[in-house]
Amino acid sequence: MDISLSVLLLILLSLVFDFLNGFHDSANSIATVVSTRVLTPRWAVVWAAFFNFIAFLFFGLNVANTIGKGIIDIAIVDQAVIFATLVGACSWDVITWYLGLPTSSSHALIGGMIGAALVKVGSSALVWNGITKTVVFIFVSPILGLILGTVLGTAVYWACRNATPRNVDHLFRRGQLLSAALYSMGHGGNDAQKTMGIITVLLFSAGVLRGEFHVPLYVVLLCHASIALGTMLGGWRIVKTMGQKVAKLKPVDGFAAESSAAATLAISSGFGIPVSTTHTITGAIMGVGSIRRFSAVRWGVARNIVWAWILTIPAAAVISAAAYLLIGRLLVSAA
Repeated sequence: MDISLSVLLLILLSLVFDFLNGFHDSANSIATVVSTRVLTPRWAVVWAAFFNFIAFLFFGLNVANTIGKGIIDIAIVDQAVIFATLVGACSWDVITWYLGLPTSSSHALIGGMIGAALVKVGSSALVWNGITKTVVFIFVSPILGLILGTVLGTAVYWACRNATPRNVDHLFRRGQLLSAALYSMGHGGNDAQKTMGIITVLLFSAGVLRGEFHVPLYVVLLCHASIALGTMLGGWRIVKTMGQKVAKLKPVDGFAAESSAAATLAISSGFGIPVSTTHTITGAIMGVGSIRRFSAVRWGVARNIVWAWILTIPAAAVISAAAYLLIGRLLVSAA
């Protein structure tokens, strides 16, 4: 297998994005279990990282296939497009991490792909079916998470209506270990696949892989290891926003929110839709928090988060487009 230095560097940059994805989104995986004090932050990130890594044993590669060939035309992809895509996605991740906003690394990556493709070819390079599904699920995934969170939270509260608060707390402290594990598997199963798609399309465009589009096992393992490492080193700025600023949570609330988000991610991954784990868990937390009383959810914080969601794809696209133009100018100057 002959891989050029430039391709190796782009694979490394892709894994940096995957690491940042885990780093940025670790708060989503551990915020509820930390804020309810079921696990300490140190053990929470280890727990989440482990289930991030083993997710490949339980999920197919539908999302990786969507990213690889369902957002932009694979025929127009070259190393400059991949580089600009990753610059756009990584830059937006770092910006929103610094601001403490739980935005979507997945949508930043998709925005980066769109920005580079538009500059290189124009709108004809876009695969509108895949983009439309992704954009629709910007709104569907948090709403579905909110609905499932409300329904499951209500069911759990009703089932435990005659139990003492102490017994409920004891039961769901253990139950939240399971729900946090399921959510982390959903996170790894959906998010790591986006980087798999990028690396695989890069390998095909460079002629390293041939034939029908497929994701090699070594790419799968590299991506899961990278996102797991990012999760272990975690984005602590976002934990407070997710765990306490949106709504105050108890172990029973954390169990309902994580379980609802895990179910949403499993459904989306099964259909190959690259949804945002950030959007999903935030919607679930809002749904669970609103059960006690509508005012328990801090809707002003939620509004700021939603605005960050809406801006992610266009912002990453703009950064990616600028990076692609800069590469073109540098190449012209070098020539």
